[in-house]
Amino acid sequence: MSLSQRLSITQPMRVFWITWFGQLISLIGSGLTAFGVGAKVFMDTRSTTQYALLSFFAFAPMVLLSPFAGALVDRWDRRRAMLLADLGNGFSTLIIFGMVLASNRGMFTLEPWHFYLPVALGACFGAFRWPAFFATVTMLVPKQHLGRANAMAEVANGASQILSPIVAGALIEAVGLIGVLTVDVISFSFAVLTLLIVRFPRPTVSAEGQRGKGSLLKEMLQGWTFIRARPGLLGLLGFTAMASLCVSLVMLLITPLVLGFTDISTLGIIASVAGSGALVGAITMGVWGGPKNALVGVLGFSLLSGVVLFMAAPVPSVPLVATAAALYLFTMPPVMAGSQAFWQRKIPADLQGRASAVKRMVILCTPPIAALLAGPLADGLFEPAMAPGGALASTMGRLLGVGPGRGIAVIFIVLGLLTIANVVVAWLNPRVRYLDREVPDALPDLPASPPRDVAPDAPTALAK
Repeated sequence: MSLSQRLSITQPMRVFWITWFGQLISLIGSGLTAFGVGAKVFMDTRSTTQYALLSFFAFAPMVLLSPFAGALVDRWDRRRAMLLADLGNGFSTLIIFGMVLASNRGMFTLEPWHFYLPVALGACFGAFRWPAFFATVTMLVPKQHLGRANAMAEVANGASQILSPIVAGALIEAVGLIGVLTVDVISFSFAVLTLLIVRFPRPTVSAEGQRGKGSLLKEMLQGWTFIRARPGLLGLLGFTAMASLCVSLVMLLITPLVLGFTDISTLGIIASVAGSGALVGAITMGVWGGPKNALVGVLGFSLLSGVVLFMAAPVPSVPLVATAAALYLFTMPPVMAGSQAFWQRKIPADLQGRASAVKRMVILCTPPIAALLAGPLADGLFEPAMAPGGALASTMGRLLGVGPGRGIAVIFIVLGLLTIANVVVAWLNPRVRYLDREVPDALPDLPASPPRDVAPDAPTALAK
C-alpha cells in the first residue's frame, strides 16, 4: 500500500498536503540561506566560534518566545500564525539581501556580526511556525497516522538537506550569495501562497483547556502544568533535550570537521549525501509508521545514532564521513517523528500549542547552548590538544591523527558515548518506559471521511 493510500485523501488531508508542500519549498529556501551564510562566515574567519554564533542567534529568540507563541497559537487562527511566521522570515531574508547587495557594491564591509540581528529577527517570527503546524496536524490526520504525517515533515527536512547544499554551492559559484538569497525570498512567497488557499479546522475545547482559560500568562503556564503532572512526559522531555543537545553539537561541528581536510564544494557534496540519509529515513518512517511501541523506536534509533558517531572519527576521509553523516541523519526522522506523535496523542487538541511550545522551549534551549559550547570546546580545548605537540597528540593522536579537525573527531566520540548513556538512562526510568500505558490518549479517533463543512477559525481570531 502506498503512502498516499495509507493517508487517505480526505478534505482535511488535502489541507495537510498543501500546507506541507508549501513548508517544504520554504525549508529548501531557508536551507540555501543557512548553508550560504554559514559557509561564508566560516571561510572568511576560519572560526568555529563565529560560525556557531550564527546558530545561537537563530535559536535563542525561539527559546524566549516559545511559551508566549504557544499560548497565542492556541488563541489565534493557526493558519494566520503560520502566515505571520513566513512573512517575518521573508522580511529578515530581505534585510540580509540588502546588506549583501550593499557590500557587493562597495558601500560597506560586511562582517559576521552583521548577520546576527536579521537572523535573530527571523527566529522571532519562526517561533510561531512549528507550534501552529504541529498543533494543526492533530486536527487533520487520524491519530493512528500521526507518525507517518510527522515523518513527512522530516521528509521536508531531508529534501532540504539534500537540495540546499547542492543548489547553494552552484548559485554561489555562479552568481554569489545574492542568488541564494533571491531563491529564498521566492520560496517564502510560495509558502505564503499555499497558506492563503487553505483553511484549518477549529480545535474542540477540552476540560483541560477550559481550566486554563484566562490571562495570557495563565495560559502560558498551563502547558508546563500539564507536562509536570505526568512524570512520563517529563522524563521523555528530559531525554529529548539531551538528545537534541548532542545532535545540535554534531550539526554545528560537522562543517569545521570537514573543512579541516577538504574544500567547501566537497562539504556541499557530503551535506547532500547526509541529507539523502535523512530523506530515506523519513520516507521509511512514512511508509512503515514505526514500531507498535513508539518508544522502542525512539530509543532504538537514538542508540544507533550514538554508535554511528564513532564512524566519523577515525580518519579524515570524505567517503567515511559522508557515510557516517548519512547513517546518522537516517536515524533522526524515526526519533523525531515517533517522539512528536507521542506528544500529539497525549495532549488535548486545544492545548497542543501551549504544551508543544513548552516542549519546544526546552528543546530549543539546546542549540544556543551547543553554539556557546562548540567554540570553546573546539577552538579552545580539543583542537589545540590534537595539534602536533598538543596535550592529546601522543595518546588520542595515535588513534585519530593530529592536525585540523582531529580535535572535533574526539568531540564526536564523546557525543556518541553521551547519546548511548542518555538512551540507557531513559530506558531505566519506568515512568518513561511505560509511558504509553500510563498516560491515556487525549485525541479522539478521526472518522475515515470527515464532513467537508468543517468550520474554519473565526476571521477575527488574530485580532484577539
